[in-house]
Amino acid sequence: MIVAIDGPSGAGKSSASKAVAAKLGFACLDTGAMYRSIAWQALHDGVALDDGEALGALARSKPIDFAPGEAGGPQRVLIGGIDVTRDIRTAEIDRSVSAVSAHPQVRAALVDQQRRIGRAGDYVVEGRDIGTAVFPDAEVKVFLTASNEERARRRVAQNEARGVGSTDFASVLADIELRDALDSSRAASPLKAASDAVVIDSSALSFDEVVSAICDLARNRKAGC
Repeated sequence: MIVAIDGPSGAGKSSASKAVAAKLGFACLDTGAMYRSIAWQALHDGVALDDGEALGALARSKPIDFAPGEAGGPQRVLIGGIDVTRDIRTAEIDRSVSAVSAHPQVRAALVDQQRRIGRAGDYVVEGRDIGTAVFPDAEVKVFLTASNEERARRRVAQNEARGVGSTDFASVLADIELRDALDSSRAASPLKAASDAVVIDSSALSFDEVVSAICDLARNRKAGC
């Protein structure tokens, strides 16, 4: 079973996905971390962010893996065997990942890998085009969103807790609005809710309320199979 959770930056997809997966006994696939990893590798290697062919080749040649966190910590992300868990959560990557993910060559390389992983079991998969492009036949589709200001507030709090990324509200808000515009207007798999997705605006909801709503959708769908 696939539970697809799409939505814009800062909507709480990653945290909600992990919690939903834990409650349902599913595995969790963070596709955003995969695109962030390619952005990190491109910056590390000096690959131009507007060179789709080079970025696509990089995405095909660098395997991305997920590993359990140490001592119960967050899931680790590795690209080419290098642990980039913290490195991909910086403000620089925030500003770079939309340009990287807009290239069809990159998306094709990573979507193939995402489908291979997701079809191996029960998964909660989060991203921006999971329900529309990666798993259009997903049994449960959610589009999780929130107001721009609420998403910026959450991102600032998250960055403060991690000690990584900007903690300036105005700067974070501007980055979120820019990324929304880029993600929604790209030609390859733009950010949008699938026609059969359940839209959840989490602006006024608690984290537990969001998780419970998504779990209920999955349980109801499984009960109806």
